[in-house]
Amino acid sequence: MRVEKRRALTPGITEFTLAPVDDVDLPSFDAGAHITVETPSGAMRRYSLVNDGSDPDTYVIAVKREPESRGGSVSMHEEATEGYELTVEPPENDFPLTDVSKYLLIAGGIGITPIYAMARQLASKGKELRIIYCSRSAEESAYLEELNEAFDGRIIVHHDDGNPENSYDFWDDFLTPRATHVFCCGPKPFMEEIKAVSGHWPEGRIHFEDFKPVDVVRDDDEPFEVELKKTGKTLTVPDDRSILETLRDAGLQTSSSCESGTCGTCKTRLLSGDVDHRDMVLMDEEKDDYIMICVSRAKSGRLVLDL
Repeated sequence: MRVEKRRALTPGITEFTLAPVDDVDLPSFDAGAHITVETPSGAMRRYSLVNDGSDPDTYVIAVKREPESRGGSVSMHEEATEGYELTVEPPENDFPLTDVSKYLLIAGGIGITPIYAMARQLASKGKELRIIYCSRSAEESAYLEELNEAFDGRIIVHHDDGNPENSYDFWDDFLTPRATHVFCCGPKPFMEEIKAVSGHWPEGRIHFEDFKPVDVVRDDDEPFEVELKKTGKTLTVPDDRSILETLRDAGLQTSSSCESGTCGTCKTRLLSGDVDHRDMVLMDEEKDDYIMICVSRAKSGRLVLDL
């Protein structure tokens, strides 16, 4: 797909409108869906779709620049100019709306992207909804003007100025369990807060999409070696790179998607070695035989992989 248009939503968030290169019909999608994009850096990243998915001729995403990220968002901001071509996978939806009568939509920061799409879809169907939008400041809040205009009287906007003591108090919203279904998206600490205050609600009423991936590398990580049995190569994985990134750096391609240990695409057979499993996919009984190479590492010594 080609970047048809770029629009700065905030100093750190850019909206990208992506159009097909060959004018093919795009698959439709429902609110909550995302696409996986191969960013200019080569990293695969998932971005929520913001636009109406009933009969799309473009895909619209919003990308927050994360200076300390693995390069995906930075390369989108710096290199994905209008006219730039990107490899994009078809939409998937791990965060679908349920068909109920009342909704509470909660967004933290860039987590507003699927929430904004959900709010518009629900409003078009005449559904009863409320929105709580939490962010650091108005200047850092994507789609704030559009949301205030479209959902006046149905949206609460809260800015904490980066001070945890000024965080929004969700207790009144969750004190008494109701038939309302809640859809939440935002950074991991934000999601943990919602989980903490909603633990007494019936199962299946609270729905999450966490935009914060697991840690790919950590400050105390050490380099280690990976032996690739099929190719006969041995690579050193630096302390600040994943196995997947090291393979890519060496010109070796293997399947990947989320690159955050959540989708299972990069599942690789482990022939030997002691693994520090950091993914959210493998069952305990699989961990002796498989590894997710986008996030997991060696606890010590060398790993031998069936690659």
